[in-house]
Amino acid sequence: MAENEWLSKDFYKVLGVSKDASDDDIKKAYRKLARKYHPDVNKTKEAEEKFKDISEAYDVLSKKEDRQKYDAIRQFGMGGARFAGGSGSGGFDASGFSDIFGSMFGAGSGMGGNGSRIRFSTSGGGNPNLNDIFSMFGGAAGQGAGFGGQSPYGNAGGYSYEEAPRPENGEDRNSKISLTLRQAVKGATVSLSVDGKKFKAHVPAGVKDGQKIKLAGKGKPGINGGHAGDLYLHVTVKPDKTFSMRGSDIVMDLPVTIGEAVAGGKVEAKDIDGNPVTFKVPAGSSSGAEIKLSGLGVKRGNQPGDLIGRVQIMVPAKPGMLLKHAAKEFDEKAGDYLPR
Repeated sequence: MAENEWLSKDFYKVLGVSKDASDDDIKKAYRKLARKYHPDVNKTKEAEEKFKDISEAYDVLSKKEDRQKYDAIRQFGMGGARFAGGSGSGGFDASGFSDIFGSMFGAGSGMGGNGSRIRFSTSGGGNPNLNDIFSMFGGAAGQGAGFGGQSPYGNAGGYSYEEAPRPENGEDRNSKISLTLRQAVKGATVSLSVDGKKFKAHVPAGVKDGQKIKLAGKGKPGINGGHAGDLYLHVTVKPDKTFSMRGSDIVMDLPVTIGEAVAGGKVEAKDIDGNPVTFKVPAGSSSGAEIKLSGLGVKRGNQPGDLIGRVQIMVPAKPGMLLKHAAKEFDEKAGDYLPR
């Protein structure tokens, strides 16, 4: 069907749907009517004509671009675009086309919007005819080119359009931050500055050394309405002499005496916040054995990590004669328990 016939066809009414019907609604309506009026089912002449109308309507409304053109042309025919004449040369009021182009290309494409703007300029007098208007929507009606360059409309001088520059997204930025291990474990709020503007950003708990954190929209600004780039924080975590992080667990060395390692016992220590904690050392614990305190690790999500005490058996730096004698006596009584 030629596009200049669309003004006389109400495809939405043919299918029995509203103008804001979804694609699924249109498809369902077509299938229901097609089953009712298909020539193989309904042999009447009226059904045959009805089936043709249904097929024409669905063929246009089921295709996104055709539906947009149809809506725009129908809107033009119902007064969506206006022509204003006057004494003398006459003029063309293109303000009405904001509605037409808004329906075809999205709200941002209308005149005065934030997206691409199409501005019409005229030279000469008179008004454009209807066929030339249809040619603007890609149809065959009218003379001359559609959207490409300048083209005359009827005998009334030239109409042209000018497209605004396309939006360009801004570039990303990179920055470095240094955290203590406690800040990495607990999370931290850091102060940053970009182009002289200061702002604060939250570093999540459990961040690792060498990890990158993305701050959306904090990069270089976009051009012509494009989105701003992102800022990537490259994290460095300073090592700690007592604690380290292993996944969601916090690992610490747990110094114990020989007696505590052999006989077992309760060993007092402090967690990463300086709060006292108690580890229960099992009898017969060797250096490197790990003792777990559940839920005292990195608090990230619904499953916090654990605090792990890694046994380190300590001996006096300068043992006296009695202590050396007791140590030899212990070895004799312990027997050959240590494979060499």
